[in-house]
Amino acid sequence: MAKILVADDEQKIREVIREYSEFNGHEITEAADGMTAVGLCKLNDYDLIIMDIMMPKLDGYSACKEIRKTRDIPIIMLSARSEEYDKLFGFELGIDDYVVKPFSPKELMARINAVLNRRSQTVKPTEQVMRFDGLEINIPARTVAIDGEKAELTPREYDLLFYLVENRNIALSRDKLLSDIWGYDFFGDDRTIDTHIKNLRNNLGKYRDYIVTLRGVGYKFEA
Repeated sequence: MAKILVADDEQKIREVIREYSEFNGHEITEAADGMTAVGLCKLNDYDLIIMDIMMPKLDGYSACKEIRKTRDIPIIMLSARSEEYDKLFGFELGIDDYVVKPFSPKELMARINAVLNRRSQTVKPTEQVMRFDGLEINIPARTVAIDGEKAELTPREYDLLFYLVENRNIALSRDKLLSDIWGYDFFGDDRTIDTHIKNLRNNLGKYRDYIVTLRGVGYKFEA
């Protein structure tokens, strides 16, 4: 069972998500605006947040930014806006998936389960903490340190770095990265991966060159 926060100003949307989520064994908390969602996250721990973009008091993007300051919680964004810009902007903020309204409740449940499953996956003991010069990657603690200083990555950047490191020295196509990290039926294209790689490299500073671009193929972590 997962504790899920559903933030949407449409009561019918919240009711549908609650019905299907509770049928799948999850516990639901509701918020009708972004401000309430941020307040609930300060008081409670959640395994997943489903966040609408257009909400009163505080929009979903702003609420996501506030929550990310203190919490590393997976976020699935809901929106009637299907423009690529809106989707990419959400992923740059570190959301885990983007679902366009109107949506299939069954598909949303599949996406919820995919995100939860990725977060619950364990790693082999030998792969828990890795060091590459001054770059230290602690997978179970979900921390990255650069020359002893903690790096601040988005949840998706953590997932991407951990996946690259666990498969280091292996060429990984963009399609494989999208499939294995973003998961079930993800809408994205090459630019989604390229945007996250760019941001991740910037956060790694002088160790950015560990992530190598394979022209026409994808990327690999070369150590």
